[in-house]
Amino acid sequence: MLFCPRGGKSHTVNFARVWLRVVSIVALWAGLMVVAGGAGSACTPHAASPPAPLRIAVTFAPSLEPKAIDGRLLVILAKEASPEPRFRVTDNNDTAQIFGIDVDGWKPAVSAVIDGATLGYPIRSISELPPGDYFVQALVHRYETFARGDGHTIKAPLDRGEGQQWNRAPGDLLSAPRRVRIDRNAGEVRIDLDRAEPLLQPVKDTKYVRRVRIESPRLSKFWGRPTFLGAIVVVPEGWESHPEAHYPLAIAHNHFTRQFFGLRESPPDDQLPKADVEALRVHCPNAHEGDFCERYGYQRLEQELSYEFYKQWTGPGFPRVILVAIDHANPYYDDSYAVNSENVGPYGDAITYDLVPYLEKTFRGLGSWARGLYGGSTGGWEAMAAQVFYPDEYNGAIVNCPDPIDFRSYLTIDLYQDRNAYYDEGPFRRTARPGERDYLGRVRSTVEQQNLKELVLGTHSRSGGQWDIWEAVFSPVGADGYPARIWDKVSGAIDPKVAQYWRDHFDIGHILRRDWGKLGPKLRGKLTINVGLSDNFFLNNSVYRVEDFLKTADPPADASIDYGARDEHCWSGDHSTFNGVSRLTVNARAIKKLADHWSRTAPKGADTTSWKY
Repeated sequence: MLFCPRGGKSHTVNFARVWLRVVSIVALWAGLMVVAGGAGSACTPHAASPPAPLRIAVTFAPSLEPKAIDGRLLVILAKEASPEPRFRVTDNNDTAQIFGIDVDGWKPAVSAVIDGATLGYPIRSISELPPGDYFVQALVHRYETFARGDGHTIKAPLDRGEGQQWNRAPGDLLSAPRRVRIDRNAGEVRIDLDRAEPLLQPVKDTKYVRRVRIESPRLSKFWGRPTFLGAIVVVPEGWESHPEAHYPLAIAHNHFTRQFFGLRESPPDDQLPKADVEALRVHCPNAHEGDFCERYGYQRLEQELSYEFYKQWTGPGFPRVILVAIDHANPYYDDSYAVNSENVGPYGDAITYDLVPYLEKTFRGLGSWARGLYGGSTGGWEAMAAQVFYPDEYNGAIVNCPDPIDFRSYLTIDLYQDRNAYYDEGPFRRTARPGERDYLGRVRSTVEQQNLKELVLGTHSRSGGQWDIWEAVFSPVGADGYPARIWDKVSGAIDPKVAQYWRDHFDIGHILRRDWGKLGPKLRGKLTINVGLSDNFFLNNSVYRVEDFLKTADPPADASIDYGARDEHCWSGDHSTFNGVSRLTVNARAIKKLADHWSRTAPKGADTTSWKY
């Protein structure tokens, strides 16, 4: 065994009394140094090379895409291969793990790297991942450059017919899921993007369902390129055989859809398990209960009730109206919220002054006295906002489980009094704000968790998620051309100046209180609001705020506000059955209610007969 002197230096020792021993030791020392020879470094301690830290390097071949790419690179890890990891990113505990980075001018055959500094959700760093086997998938959500009419240039994902869905956007590059052993000291894992998401095929029109697409000069000017509005139009029974008839227009505000929700023109699939309605009432009361809904035949029930609506629509005695679902997907979300926004564009004016007149001219509409709106969740907010912001252009809004209509109850946040969106803070502790619950009050996710997911999916409000579209619609444009942050996405600290802008422009409760002298006479009797008392996203809270004003408003509002006990998202005012059923009958109920309202409030001389056959 070779002895190395401490510190790598020799020591002089006085062995005068034992001279012969000294001579022996010196001789031995010299011999050992000769044996060590050129390996003199053996006396200098050497640490073993540290293992390389984990990183994931992603590339794509020139044969797949020869040009450089702008976008958001996402790497998703899941414990199971099916469904694919890209479809498993959620706000719940069973979510997949995801990491994301922006890529600008990313060239073929050049690696883009996810490493320990890359932000992830729900685990924030790849270095914190538990060792194990994972199914790994990568994709790049592609951005385009928009030189907008306001002078700002931004990069964002163009909707490609899928409704702004990052995990299924046509043209995006992605990899097949691959099983990989992950360890924090595993070194580099290489992933090759090997295919492109295919283009979508157009949906064919039918006798009753037509698709319309028009360019909006207002939107084209804003986005700096031709920009279109679309609509799915359901024409009434007898529309072709009654050319003299003119019809009311019912706008069903909802999220993007390629098919009209709740309408099926063919009988249900008899291969599906039959619906056990009583079991669904117990185990799938709100249609949010996943495997239980599937187990007891909810898909069959959906088809049955959608086909039942089709039979009502084409049968005798049903109101003959033009029924419309609007396609206003945009670079930030699957719809625009149907208002004018500094970041999203003048969609409110484009819908009300471009699209609606076109539809009424094409399909023989009656005009503003016979226009109504209904919808739930996002669609509920849009229905109310359109009625309030354009009070003379619409006559009736059925507002179900609306997104926050008063920002003092922005879910569980008071934007004007709270300092932090993620935590209710005290002097010695803080409590995380819930973002989603079930009807028993059990928290499914927090506001912070939901926002972290969105930040990983996209910076600058480009995740395509719920919090980001509220920010894109409601915020002023920032100095960089992107939406000004309502709060810091990492810390949750609220920006009071941005909150004030939100209040003055989009807080419907505030606007009603501020402008009731002008709005009150125009809105009297036009508002119906329904929400479940156990709404998953606490949307009943903002309805309470608005109700407090409307029930004492002067002049009277004559608004109808109703609550569903124990009902979650998105209760629509039907006390006769459970929420999972009533969400499937909303079209028929809303149209009948609007038709009755139009008949009662029609101006003198209006056509109230040609459409009643």
